[in-house]
Amino acid sequence: MTGPKPKHFVVGITGASGGIYGVRLTETLLSLGYTVHLVVSNAGWRVFKEELGFNVSDREGFLNARFSGHPGSLLYHPIADIGASIASGSFRTEGMVIMPCSMGTLSAVAHGSSDNLMTRAADVMLKEGRPLVLVPRETPLHAIHLENMLKLSRLGVKLIPAMPAFYFGPSTMDDLVDFMVGKVLDSFGIEHSLFRRWGEDE
Repeated sequence: MTGPKPKHFVVGITGASGGIYGVRLTETLLSLGYTVHLVVSNAGWRVFKEELGFNVSDREGFLNARFSGHPGSLLYHPIADIGASIASGSFRTEGMVIMPCSMGTLSAVAHGSSDNLMTRAADVMLKEGRPLVLVPRETPLHAIHLENMLKLSRLGVKLIPAMPAFYFGPSTMDDLVDFMVGKVLDSFGIEHSLFRRWGEDE
């Protein structure tokens, strides 16, 4: 007898502001025992350095240090590795989240452009009918952004803009980040306690 196989999630992190969202999502999925296939764009690596102060000169070394100590497993795929497992529909996953998602990546997904591993993996989710969640982070939005989002929504993509709520009384930046991560987990039906839900204290 063997135990249940670990569930696989794909997490993409682009160069949109808010790389901490993707970092926290990855940490949370790993803490829950999931296998995370991580893809970071080149601009995403720059955001890690500029916004978060991470030393990413040794990318894989950084990832091993940052995400170690969890029951889940992290598999890092360079964005140019178009032959990675997650580039094929025959490799089964629970779904994919791009958090945060730049408007350039969102546009590429909306138009079926899959010239790197992140957009190819997203295209796989669409063609296989698997859950795909995008967390766009841009403001203000112009008509092209909105048209691309509408197109993706009609294809069944879940769009969860990085718009944290305040009804639960956040007191730290981490509270706001956790709220957004919790909303993504909600979309997959994953139990968590990252924020207080409306009505829970009644």
